[in-house]
Amino acid sequence: MADRPRVIDLSAAPGSGESWDAPAWKVYLWGLAEVLLVSNPLQISSRLRRAVLVAFGARIGEGVLLRPRLRVRFPWKLTVGDRSWIGEDVWLHNQDQLTIGADAVVSQGSFITTGSHAHRTDMALITRPVVIEDGAWVTARCVVTGGSRIGVSALVTPGTVVAGEVPAGMVFGGSPGEVRGPRFR
Repeated sequence: MADRPRVIDLSAAPGSGESWDAPAWKVYLWGLAEVLLVSNPLQISSRLRRAVLVAFGARIGEGVLLRPRLRVRFPWKLTVGDRSWIGEDVWLHNQDQLTIGADAVVSQGSFITTGSHAHRTDMALITRPVVIEDGAWVTARCVVTGGSRIGVSALVTPGTVVAGEVPAGMVFGGSPGEVRGPRFR
C-alpha cells in the first residue's frame, strides 16, 4: 500500500494581512468603496472609478477607461499609464506592485495576480510584481501570474495563461503559451 501524501495543516499557515502594506482601517474602507463605486455593475463613469482609486493611492494616468465590475485588491499597489483600457469584469489581484503601461489594454474577464503560496512548505504568501508594458494587449479571459512581464505592444490571445516573459511585439497564446509570431507585419 502506498504512503499517504503529506497534508499541510492550514491552521498554521501565515495570515493574509501580511501583504496589506496599509492599516486595517484603510483596507476595510477600500473594500466598501470598491463595492459601492468601482466593482459596481452600473455604468458609473470611468472618471469616478479613477477618482476613487486615486484617493486610495493608485497612480492612474489621464484618459484611462475603467469598465464596470473592475476589482482591485490594493489600489496603493497599482499604476496605470495614460489612455489605457481596463475591461469589464477584470480582477487585478495585486498583492504586490502591478504596473500597466500607457495605451495598454486588459480585456474583459481577465485575472492578473501577483500572489501565490509556498505550496510545498507552509502555504505562506509569495508575491512578485507584474508589468504589462506600453501598448500591450491582454485579451479576454487571460490569467497573468506573479513575476510576469508582457513586453511593449505584445498581444496575449484569449484564454492564455501567462507565467513569465512575453516578448515585445509578439503574439503569445495557446496552452502552454508560446510565441506565435509578430503582432504587426
